Amino acid sequence: MANIDTEQVTGEDQASADFRLSTVLAEIANGPEEDRISIGDLLGLLKRRALGALIFIFAVPVALPLPPGVSTVFGAPLLFLTAQLMLGMKPWLPAIITNRSLKRGEFKKIITTVAPWLHRAESVMKPRLSFVGHRPFVYVLGLMCLVLSAILFLPIPLGNMLPALAVSIISLGLLARDGVWMVIGMVTGVLAIVIVWGVLWAMIFAALFVVGNVFGITF
Repeated sequence: MANIDTEQVTGEDQASADFRLSTVLAEIANGPEEDRISIGDLLGLLKRRALGALIFIFAVPVALPLPPGVSTVFGAPLLFLTAQLMLGMKPWLPAIITNRSLKRGEFKKIITTVAPWLHRAESVMKPRLSFVGHRPFVYVLGLMCLVLSAILFLPIPLGNMLPALAVSIISLGLLARDGVWMVIGMVTGVLAIVIVWGVLWAMIFAALFVVGNVFGITF
């Protein structure tokens, strides 16, 4: 697989400087609600829009309180895309993932929910501290996103929302070449890891406590 350059990560290869992710997502969401949109469709439509756009569209649904099935469809591609961001590779997904799909109506609900927040973000984001999105710092961002994406698969109630939000913020920063947003995303990611780690240890401690009381075992 070929290496991805910094322009493809940050979105500088877009056909137009007026590119707005919210507009592209709204166009994808339009159409018969019973039609299905596959992960492969999204990959094909957004592939030329930069890796940041791809990571955002797969991260933001997981940050929403959606049915588990919808979150799973979008969660798996994140592992591949964030790993490719960390390794500096072009976006690619295996067929077992690209063949997954959801109804266009479900996708439209996600975009409708996200749209107001995305519009606000696009109105305040601007290129600044852009060196954060370039080598070697972009690889650190990729590592953080990969760790957060792995956390999404832990069986922690609502434990996927803050990590997914952090990935969404970082990806928007990459797309807009806004280093401030990338840093905010990193801080949010560290906070998410600390919280999830604490909750996970609390669950393990509680389980050991129950087992100890039931079976008279001392740990």
